Amino acid sequence: MSETAALQVPSSIRHRNLLITGLIIAMLFGALDGTIVGTAMPRIVGELGGLNLMTWLTTAYMLTSTTVVPIAGKLADLLGRRVVYVSGLVIFMAGSALCGMANDMTQLIIYRGMQGIGGGIMMPMAMIIIGDLFTGKERAKWQGVFGGLYGLASILGPQVGGWIVDHLSWEWVFYINLPVGILATIFIAMGLNKHQAKGPVKFDMAGMFTMVVGVVSLLLALTFGGDKYEWTSWQIISLFAVAIIFLTLFVFVEIKAEEPILPMRFFKNRTFTILNGLGFLMSIGMFGAIMFVPLFMQGVVGVSATQSGTIMTPMMITMIIGSIIGGRVVYKIGVKSQLIIGMLIMASGFGLLGTMDIHTTKWTATLYMIVLGLGVGLVMPILTLALQETFPKSEMGVVTSSSQFFRSIGGTFGMTILGAIMNHRSTELLEDRLMPMLKSLPPQAKGMVDQFSHMIHDNPQSLYSALLSPKAMASMPPQIKDALVPILKQSLVDSLHSVFTFGLVFVLCGAALTLVMHKIKLSDQHRKMKESA
Repeated sequence: MSETAALQVPSSIRHRNLLITGLIIAMLFGALDGTIVGTAMPRIVGELGGLNLMTWLTTAYMLTSTTVVPIAGKLADLLGRRVVYVSGLVIFMAGSALCGMANDMTQLIIYRGMQGIGGGIMMPMAMIIIGDLFTGKERAKWQGVFGGLYGLASILGPQVGGWIVDHLSWEWVFYINLPVGILATIFIAMGLNKHQAKGPVKFDMAGMFTMVVGVVSLLLALTFGGDKYEWTSWQIISLFAVAIIFLTLFVFVEIKAEEPILPMRFFKNRTFTILNGLGFLMSIGMFGAIMFVPLFMQGVVGVSATQSGTIMTPMMITMIIGSIIGGRVVYKIGVKSQLIIGMLIMASGFGLLGTMDIHTTKWTATLYMIVLGLGVGLVMPILTLALQETFPKSEMGVVTSSSQFFRSIGGTFGMTILGAIMNHRSTELLEDRLMPMLKSLPPQAKGMVDQFSHMIHDNPQSLYSALLSPKAMASMPPQIKDALVPILKQSLVDSLHSVFTFGLVFVLCGAALTLVMHKIKLSDQHRKMKESA
């Protein structure tokens, strides 16, 4: 094995400060990108066309960024932090520049995929370098701060994106990454020492290939299943089959590889398996909340679409606060205790969300989101910290990136599973409640009856969009609207109860996992790190 890159700590306080500044800039602008682009999406589609391809702008980025995360972590251990991180920044900036120059939607999707490769490299690197720089106790504090940056990005992103679109043009949503990225690259390149590898560096090409094909197939199946294609369609079944075959091959390849991307022996370590399982389950619940709470606020509480853009802000603010507080108190109460407390607070948040009804006010829902955000904030940065404390420095990159990878996969599973639950429950409820009312309408309304019946069975969530559209409500005859709205609202509430109940089950399973986890003691290796520098 080549000499580890893990001890690439800066040789002076000045270099360390430069590096931390660069890390903060890089992480913030990388995290901001997704929310800024989401805000600008209507303008982009309006100018480039290709409305039917719009979802691919997000899908292309997600596919490439999620897939490349574990590869980036392994390369960081083999080649060094500086060359991998700077390469990721350069790829991200090149992808951003090309996105701004795209002439049609197809080009933009391809360049977003390229941007995602850079983003996937950048994603785990900050946490890896924090693991190199600090002791266990200091690491907890800094990872809490850096974890909070993701929450801050979700708050600032819609505002920044809206301002850019209103005052400049959509191209600047991507061009803004260039000056900020150059600044971050300079700081990081100056702050990190160069890695000198001894002996030949061996890349696990077979592992990279089988993992990329397997993960991309799985993500595509989860993304398009039940949406563009039926779950039983040949397209989705084929994608799942390819995923199973190549991920199985990946396991066999990794067992025999000299420098595996994800060593299978890690899964024999109970702490590794439990912590990544916990991250997976937590992400299922968290992304479910992020996806469905705005639907409740718009469809039931009645906030406007503009207000719904910032409706998650309270949850994100408490997530930031929880991350910072958690990073400071974890060495006093212990990793295991904090994870249990955080997961139980998350479970309480989901339990509260499950009590919401058609009479719930905006402020009550906000309070419930604050509880959920606090739990997420206490848990999220501690998962990476605990993994880094369990494994040697020589494996810091691959271990840290594994945490990011399983959380990303968990988020995709969450949106898919909870979305399927939402659709299934909505179809049942609307069939029982709405169809009798529609059948009682006069023959003149047959066209609308047929349309609604088709929507109930094929895309029940699209019916709820009527609640969100003042134009649709205004065009509806008063007697039909008076009968329809209460049924839609109550069905939406009951469907979301099922979603939040399942989210609660996943979170409780995660809390149960923490009970069988070994106690993890935060290390104090400051003296050794200084000597190695």
